[in-house]
Amino acid sequence: MRHEFRKVPGHRRRFPVAVAAAAFVFGVAGTASANVPLTQTSSDQYTNTDSQHATQVEPDSFAFGSTIVMAAQTGRFNNGGSSNINWATSTNGGASWTTGGLPGLTNNPPVGGGAYDRVSDPAVAYDAAHNVWMISALPLTGRGTVAPVAVGVTTSRSTDGGFTWGNPIVVTGSTVGSPDKNWIVCDNTTTSPFYGNCYTEWDDNADGNRIYMSTSKDGGLTWGPARQTANSATGLGGQPLVQPTGTVIVPIDNANETALLVFNSTNGGASWSAATAITTIKAHTVAGSLRTGPLPSAEMDGAGKVYVAWQDCRFRRGCKANDIVFTTSTNGTTWTAIQRIPIDGTKSGVDHFIPGLAVDSATAGATAKLALAYYYYPSAACTAATCQLDVGYLSSVSGGATWSLPTQLAGPMSLSWLPNTTQGRMVGDYISTSFANGTAHPVFSLASAPSGTTFNQAIYSPTSGLAATAGFAGTDATALNPNAQNSTAIAQGFARR
Repeated sequence: MRHEFRKVPGHRRRFPVAVAAAAFVFGVAGTASANVPLTQTSSDQYTNTDSQHATQVEPDSFAFGSTIVMAAQTGRFNNGGSSNINWATSTNGGASWTTGGLPGLTNNPPVGGGAYDRVSDPAVAYDAAHNVWMISALPLTGRGTVAPVAVGVTTSRSTDGGFTWGNPIVVTGSTVGSPDKNWIVCDNTTTSPFYGNCYTEWDDNADGNRIYMSTSKDGGLTWGPARQTANSATGLGGQPLVQPTGTVIVPIDNANETALLVFNSTNGGASWSAATAITTIKAHTVAGSLRTGPLPSAEMDGAGKVYVAWQDCRFRRGCKANDIVFTTSTNGTTWTAIQRIPIDGTKSGVDHFIPGLAVDSATAGATAKLALAYYYYPSAACTAATCQLDVGYLSSVSGGATWSLPTQLAGPMSLSWLPNTTQGRMVGDYISTSFANGTAHPVFSLASAPSGTTFNQAIYSPTSGLAATAGFAGTDATALNPNAQNSTAIAQGFARR
């Protein structure tokens, strides 16, 4: 492998971020107007000429105690991946962030030092047993207009609270085939028999999106063999969660994003169950060729109750717009009927998509705190030239039984302000919300008008965090049997890089 400008393990490069809190005033029908100060968490500092600058998309975040760590694709290529993964860490509830690029990952300046030409799909985890922060990523080779090739799944580690990152470690077995849509989680319950285990999930796009899992027991330094589910299932966009008992539950779409599946492990990742269906997915195609799909956003409360949210049009006549819907389970086997989050009425014409769900792990059951950030169009019937993209937020303090009024966090954005990809204009296949010390911290991609051919897109978060507040509107449940769909017949799937 060729390494240019190699850096010693643990070297960090920090980019200064101008923390300018910007207040926005909005007035969308059915949405509370608010002054929401936002802080920019990081920015695109890369100088390679074959990706789109200044762009940042697809953030993920994780919070433990008062620390929040965020990671995002930075410098997006048109045909897949980005110049590097930028990290950002806050220890004061999102008021300020320290940021930089992961070292040893890509060969793009100013960080450089890596073997790969580009990288995609960041996901963040924390391992309390080993005091290690981790960022999972999908490195790619191929420059410019050359079709990128995914060459593995990597884990970058920080042992000083998310401020210094080592060179990436390749997850065992992930270099076979064409890996895609990785995710990572750790078992942080001290009474769990598998406390300190971490789990990475990905799929092999070259094999119909075959699902794989790998387990680490030493803080991500080494990874065990790649294991399939018991029925060698295929799928996309899995988000593993670990219950207090140590059971790992993995909600995931099927390979065509037309059904929501789930599988689990009860023995610390030594083996994995068959993947079975939770429900079919009925999604409206979002207007304006915006890159988006019904991938799950999965979270868990303090007692191990799993919440899974996604975009779905089953409640809208003629499937003309998406709601954000969710289902829950306490055991990963039996799931509640699908419920619609009541952001607005079913005749509103508003289209909602790309949810980032958070559940406060210090709460549980009927008093669990939930927070949801999402993108939306005020009018689903728009075009690439007329669509106005906004970011919304609402919350629940009743485990999703009732929800607060929605608040507009940012926007509107014109789609031409977003980097283009072979699958449409992009803010991300997913976004993220995390609870830190009882307040919610969404992180999302926000753009303003480009300067000539240079974009003006970065990752932002509310400066002081957002409260989860008492709700007024109940959810709408379907009469559908959420366990009715058989998942065995799955066709060749997508690659989302």
